[in-house]
Amino acid sequence: MAKTKITVNNNGSIRLEGDFEIVDKNGTTYDLGGREIVSICRCGLSKNKPFCDGSHNGHFEHEAIAFALPPKK
Repeated sequence: MAKTKITVNNNGSIRLEGDFEIVDKNGTTYDLGGREIVSICRCGLSKNKPFCDGSHNGHFEHEAIAFALPPKK
C-alpha cells in the first residue's frame, strides 16, 4: 500500500495524497471519483464540505509550520 501524505497548507486546506478513504460519521465512504489527491476544508467556508472549494482565499490565515506534540500521557 502506498504511503499517504497529508500536507497542511498555509492559509488554506489540508491536502491528502496517496491511498486513503474518507468516511462520514456513519462510516459511509465518500465516492472520490478515482481521485488520489483531495483537499479538505479547514476554514469552514466551503460550500462543498468536507472538501475545499477555495472559499478561504483572503478569509483564513494560518502559517503551517510543523512542531512536536508533547509526549502522550
